[in-house]
Parts: sequence; structure tokens; C-alpha cells
Amino acid sequence: MSEKYIESRKFLGRIIKVKIDRTIGSKHAKYGFIYLVNYGFVPGSISPDGDELDAYVLGVFKPVKEFTGECIAVIHRTNDDDDKLVVVPKGRKFSDAEIKVLTEFQERFFNSTIKRKLK
Repeated sequence: MSEKYIESRKFLGRIIKVKIDRTIGSKHAKYGFIYLVNYGFVPGSISPDGDELDAYVLGVFKPVKEFTGECIAVIHRTNDDDDKLVVVPKGRKFSDAEIKVLTEFQERFFNSTIKRKLK
């Protein structure tokens, strides 16, 4: 198991605040794809790529500037140094298949696995 996943999995099951810097419906400045979900970062965290840890916010269908919710999964990229958290409204459930469909607009460019909290 990589050290980067060990760091990001600390957020699994926790309520966290995400600052949204790419709202649902916005366009990526460099690559041109459209964000189909709100996307941001966890302030004060550090990911292996040196930036703050990124997060997809699922289950919120309007643009928001920040969101507080539960981290239900980590998208662990195996060919990139940048895991992504999956944050949802508390109590909402998403299957791995649903997470893959909702994040495919960006994750299709990477090899990844979805990690959950061990029960």
C-alpha cells in the first residue's frame, strides 16, 4: 500500500469541509472538460503532489462555494501521485459503480481503485 493512500485514508468516515474551486458545470481551463460534480480541496491538508488534497462532492446538484460532508471513499490513483476524496451529504450512500460513473469525466485519464473504510 502506498504512503499517499495511507495519508488520504485518514479522512475516510470523517466529516470534512471542502472548499470548491471548480463548481459543477464549469470548464477545466487547460483540458476543456466540464466538471459534472462540484470539485475542490480540503483546506490545510497536503497531498503527495504538494497541493491540498482534492475532493469530489457527490449528491449536490447545484454550484456551491464550500461543502461539509462525509468522506465515504478515496479514489486511489495508481498511475498518478494524487488521490481524490469522495465527499457526500451525511448519510448518503453511493456504490463504487456510481462513484466511477460520476467521476469518469476526469478519472478516465487515470488508473485508479476505489478504497473504503474497513468495517
